[in-house]
Amino acid sequence: MSSNVVYAVVKAGGRQEKVSVGDIVVVDRLKATEGASVELPALLLVDGEKVTTDAEKLAKVKVTAEVVRDEKGPKITILRYKNKTGYRRRQGHRQQLTRLKVTGIK
Repeated sequence: MSSNVVYAVVKAGGRQEKVSVGDIVVVDRLKATEGASVELPALLLVDGEKVTTDAEKLAKVKVTAEVVRDEKGPKITILRYKNKTGYRRRQGHRQQLTRLKVTGIK
């Protein structure tokens, strides 16, 4: 593994994502317009051989990302069925998502 690798683990949309500069990340829908810059909270930072997990130091770390576009996830079908009663329900869902491009880790 190279010693100049810089990446961070950020919290985005209830999940944790491993990101580095230039990565594209898909997260739950954010209230931001296309082209806007957003800041993601860092949970872990790896800078070469140095790993930072201290909360006070991570509060100073800024992971910035640019909103590429809003999109919808794949369609899923929810079926509910009970045997011998005639009970059937069908429901569909598409998750609202936002595509982000990581622009900096400082």
